[in-house]
Amino acid sequence: MSDVTSVDGPASPSHPQQTGGLDAPRPADPAAPTGGWPTDQAPPHPGSPHPGAPHPGSPYPGAAAYPVAEPDRLTRFVVRLYERSPRWAVPLAALGCVAAGIGYALISDPTRSAPDAAPTCLLKLTTGLDCPGCGGTRALWYVLHADLPAAARHHFLFVFALPFLAYLFVAWAGRQAFGWRLPELRISSRVIGVFLASWLAFTILRNLPWAPFTSLYV
Repeated sequence: MSDVTSVDGPASPSHPQQTGGLDAPRPADPAAPTGGWPTDQAPPHPGSPHPGAPHPGSPYPGAAAYPVAEPDRLTRFVVRLYERSPRWAVPLAALGCVAAGIGYALISDPTRSAPDAAPTCLLKLTTGLDCPGCGGTRALWYVLHADLPAAARHHFLFVFALPFLAYLFVAWAGRQAFGWRLPELRISSRVIGVFLASWLAFTILRNLPWAPFTSLYV
């Protein structure tokens, strides 16, 4: 027996999945291309060993993996030496460099050396102008001999920064070698910027040929 229809049109189907036509939704085909790469996976890169694989250390989940370059022999040697050396070796090496600079200042006596004595400042030798570091070795020599006015006369900013540099070195070396926890000296980027600007202004003023700036020339 055929289905009974009303006068308004054919009977509606018993299940919505039985409908057909152009407007009906079709099931997704797993093998069909999606038109692009998944959102959680990057497209393959020509140099990647596993195209599309996420990089383990990347903050982006879709970043492709890249081969890690092997360190050269010198780098491996330095890393092994650092790992096997005692904790006081690096501070001791830094202290040796500082002691070498102090010893050179004491032996050479820069206060009695000729302006063109080797080693000399190339800028001052060629132009006659004081460079930003001119007078620093003489200032160190005077500091070691407890003559602070003469040291400040040759390089005021070096004498000013010397206590801060010494404290930073002692705090770092003590923490590295003995585990000391000295109060940390926090130096912001603004303070560093002000110091560098002051150093630049000091370098310019000491080269001006007018009094009282001529007293800063060394």
